This record gives sequence, structure tokens and C-alpha cells, in this order.
Amino acid sequence: MSHDSAPSPLTAAAGAALRGALRPPGDKSISHRAIILGLLALGETRVEGLLEGDDVLRTIAAARALGAGIDRDGEGRWRVRGVGIGGLSDPEGVLDFGNAGTGSRLMMGVVGGQPVTATFDGDASLRKRPMRRILDPLERMGTQIVAQAEGGRVPLTLRGPAEAIPVTYETPVASAQIKSAVLLAGLNAPGTTTVVEAAATRDHTERMLRLFGATVAVEPCGPEGHGRRIALTGQPTLRATEVVVPADPSSAAFPLVAALIVPGSDVVIEGVMMNPLRTGLLTTLIEMGAEIERLREREEGGETVADLRVRASRLRGVDVPPERAPAMIDEYPVLAVAAAFAEGTTRMRGLHELRVKESDRLAAVADGLRANGVAHAVEGDDLLVHGDGTPAAGGGTVATHLDHRIAMAFLVMGLATAAPVTVDDGAMIATSFPSFLPTMRALGAAITE
Repeated sequence: MSHDSAPSPLTAAAGAALRGALRPPGDKSISHRAIILGLLALGETRVEGLLEGDDVLRTIAAARALGAGIDRDGEGRWRVRGVGIGGLSDPEGVLDFGNAGTGSRLMMGVVGGQPVTATFDGDASLRKRPMRRILDPLERMGTQIVAQAEGGRVPLTLRGPAEAIPVTYETPVASAQIKSAVLLAGLNAPGTTTVVEAAATRDHTERMLRLFGATVAVEPCGPEGHGRRIALTGQPTLRATEVVVPADPSSAAFPLVAALIVPGSDVVIEGVMMNPLRTGLLTTLIEMGAEIERLREREEGGETVADLRVRASRLRGVDVPPERAPAMIDEYPVLAVAAAFAEGTTRMRGLHELRVKESDRLAAVADGLRANGVAHAVEGDDLLVHGDGTPAAGGGTVATHLDHRIAMAFLVMGLATAAPVTVDDGAMIATSFPSFLPTMRALGAAITE
């Protein structure tokens, strides 16, 4: 999907209570990793429940260009025939990742540790995103930066070494993408590659590496054990396996918050991943008074999942600590929407990483709140949202800046505001939640094109 085409505005308006059940799309983080590790494994990996959004399709195209055989075997079902560590081929063309920050950064780790040369590029939004934080550790591991746009941005060309150099790397910020890129490069390094993070980030890469047969040791470190030290034994033989992709908690966040703020709503969201490093939003909403019930907890694809029953609730403002940010970094836009309907002030602390997402999400959220009459403030890297327990005014048009989560968050807001809310473009929603519109409409949401 091109993001250079004409924008597709969408408008959400208040209507009936939301009712019914849904299963959100497969988790995007796990979908990317399943394809990437399938590429690096020997044999045929089968993936069930894959997110078939634009971001993941870009990763599939890149994996094919690097030598994998990949076929779709039905909705959400894919087969990946890998080439093994060291078996990648130079791609014939540019690896175009569109809007996919996760896919591009993880694949830079793969290419950076293998004896191949590849050029990475993306859309206007991806070209603005910082890649230097990925390139710095890769250069220490022997990757050559053949070409790069200003500031280490895409388009850029990487040439990997015959063998990567094992390193111990302390991540400068809490980022699962940095950690994952280093570990993926370390697969082709003799010895042990270690990543030290001051705050624990989502651990899908570590879990999935083990699923494919790698040896990964994880231990707590740092003050009060909030950090993690992850050690990967290099040059394993990864074996093809079966991966069941659970429902994405970041996508589930949108119908979940909608059910909380639309009066009378009662919605069940099925098969949502309950990894404790991804449930910061649930923790926060429950602290705010949200009525969320976990049902049928079970294991799928190496992760705990559950069905969530969500009912409309009176919310109150809370203080969200900065150490929770890694467990809910993608959910702050929709949390800000929930906070706009809560009674009192919600303070979200330590949101620096929001400034380097698909857009400057902190600025975009603040602008969207302002456009819809919501009292708020940005103080350094903190966002404060002031609610009085009544519906926000609405009536504004929100600039999405090609950011799917900004678009979905403010469409959710419009389902409960006094006046409808419009987003300037909804086309990019397909990057993570292709079925968002039909899913929400099936619950009763009034969203029009």
C-alpha cells in the first residue's frame, strides 16, 4: 500500500452501545519475528494467525528477496522455507519496508550479521525515523554502512561480515527493536552476544529464538531488578517449527477503550496475548476503574492468552509511572483518549520514545486532544490529560501524520464525544489492523468514510 495516494478521511460519531465479540488481528511483533526466524531456520516453518497487514507483508517480501521461499496457505496461514544462518542471498532490488519500523530495524540486524549487502528504504514517514540507534551496535559487530541518508536514516545500504563480532551492548534507551537487532546479528557471531537493558522491554525475540532452538539466558539486573541481561549463544542451528500468533494487545486496545467509554457497552475480545511485558495498558486501565475480566487463560504459541470481557466504566485519573512505558509504549495514544473521559488528571510520565515513532506521537496526541476540546498539557516528556468525567467535546479534525495508532485512537474518541471526530487519513490503519473498520462497525460503531 502506498502512503503517497490521496488521503482517505474517516469520521466517528456517538451512537448505540457496543456489543459483541471479536478477535483482533495477530500480534504484529510476533508476526515479524516468525517470518524472520523462519528465514534463518532450516526446514519449513508453519505460521498460524499471521497478521496480514502491510507492515508484515513488507517483511515477507524482504525475506523472499533474501532467499526464503514463502507461500500463503489460507487466511493467516503461511509456510516459510528457510535458508539457515549464513545462507542468505544478496537481494536484487531495494528492501522497501513502507511504514514498517519494526520490520526494517529487525531485518537490519539480520543483514548486519550476515555476509550479504542490502539497501533499505521506506515511505516518507519511515525516512524520518532514527536508525542510528540500530546502526551503532551493528557497526561494533562488523557491519559496514555503505551508504545512508542524513542522520543515519533510510535509504541506507548495509554490508554484513562473514562472521559477526560478539559484543556486550548496553542499550541507550528501552527499546525491544535495538535489543532484537543486536541478538539477530549475534546469531552469526561465534561466542556469546549479550544485551543489557536498564528497563525490561517486550521479550518476544528471546522467547521465539528459544522456540527455534537457540540458547538464550535471561537474568534480571540493575536497580530493583527492573533491567535484563540477555545472553545469546551464537551460531546455533535454528530448526523450523510451528508458530501460533496470538491476538495483538496493541490492536485490542482500540475496541477495549471504545467499550469502556461508550455508555452501556459490553464486548468480549478473544485470544489476547497476556505477556506481562505487554499488559501495561490493562494494568493502568484497571487502576483507573475499568471493568475488565480475564476469561479462559491458556497457552498459544509460547505465550499466555486470554479472552477479555470489557464493560463501560466510570474512569478516574491516575499517575502512570515511567517504568511502565516499555510495557505499553504503543498504547499511550488510546490511553490519552480514555483519560479524556475520566474524572481527574491522568499523568503519563517518561514518554520520550513517543517522539520517535511513526510520527512524533506525543505532539500528535496533544494536537488531537486540543482539536477536540480536551484540557491537557505537555511538561517535558510527560503528558497530562484533564477530564471531568463527562464526554469530551469532539468536533475536531485530527492530523494523523501517516500514523495508524493516532488514526485509530481518535476514531475511538469520536464514538463517545458530544460531536463527531474526523481523522484526515485512515488508509495507513491497514499497516496493523486491516479489519479495523468492519470489526468496529460489527460492534455497532458509527464510523463513516
